[in-house]
Amino acid sequence: MTAGQDGRAFLVLDGLTRRFSGRPAVDGVSLSIPEGEFFTIVGPSGSGKSTLIRMLAGLERPDAGRILLRGADITAMPANRRPTCMVFQSLALFSHRSVGENIAFALKMRGVDAATRRARALELMELVRLPADYLDRPVTQCSGGERQRVALARALASDPEILFFDEPLSAIDYRLRKILEMEMKDLHARTGKTFLYITHSLEEAMVMSDRIAIMRAGRIVQIGPPREIYARPNSRFVAEFMGEVNVFAVRGGRIEGLDRPAAAQSGFLILRPEALRPLGPADHADVSFPARIETGYLLGSRSQLHLSALGRRLVAELPGAAAAELRPGQEGRWGFDLADAVVTPE
Repeated sequence: MTAGQDGRAFLVLDGLTRRFSGRPAVDGVSLSIPEGEFFTIVGPSGSGKSTLIRMLAGLERPDAGRILLRGADITAMPANRRPTCMVFQSLALFSHRSVGENIAFALKMRGVDAATRRARALELMELVRLPADYLDRPVTQCSGGERQRVALARALASDPEILFFDEPLSAIDYRLRKILEMEMKDLHARTGKTFLYITHSLEEAMVMSDRIAIMRAGRIVQIGPPREIYARPNSRFVAEFMGEVNVFAVRGGRIEGLDRPAAAQSGFLILRPEALRPLGPADHADVSFPARIETGYLLGSRSQLHLSALGRRLVAELPGAAAAELRPGQEGRWGFDLADAVVTPE
């Protein structure tokens, strides 16, 4: 459990459970999130991540378990009394109001005077990189990226301790999404707020997060920094969910199809495509085998190759220069080192 500056854990989920028609959507989730962390929850549709974040925001009541903020139990606290704010996928902006009115709406509801609201809106517009002359612009005249910035500024207006994000970038085109990912990460660093984010996009999670939690069937199955989860998944499910993989069965400590020792236990040997490489006459690898290149695809600065080997399809990814001389139909030896693979239990 991670403690805050006062020695207590910041945000703690203790056995949080939510059922629908008797079936658990969230099943006994327990975790601790330190203050100021960018924490992202990812998982397939129906894994329970949206239900979990709605309980944390006070929009859904758990059937069991507790939510603690700085040691205080806020499980039964209404959403409007929690020091938190949610940014929804739809953004939920008021189309009949200006940019400034949208940003300062929560302050108006609290009775804050107009001059103070205006000053706060301008301050937040500068923070999210919106021009000051947008203050009185109708929000309907803003682009998708600008509307996203308005929603972020509105969420920050009441100075919440935690910001929750429910897939806010999912409806934005790829180029703008990449820009906003970096701006979101920068905004997190500049505000020092705790961000709790859910997404289907592994790219978003990898780029922005301090830690990622993988959910499956209402439970968290692995938590860790992005690079750790990608390189060292604790199960075949996590490995495959986090990206393209080559999976070899391991029985009796040996890799099936290769009869090569791999680990003491049985399970699955997980190998990322970038760990599989072509071997020249003088090259060595812990594991090697003949393979034929079937197809190739350009992925920006990398190339993905589909190989036929060991009676199956394998996937390799190489830098563009390394793949320049490789063509479909070519045969040769390929291999990998066991240090670049991980064996997970069955």
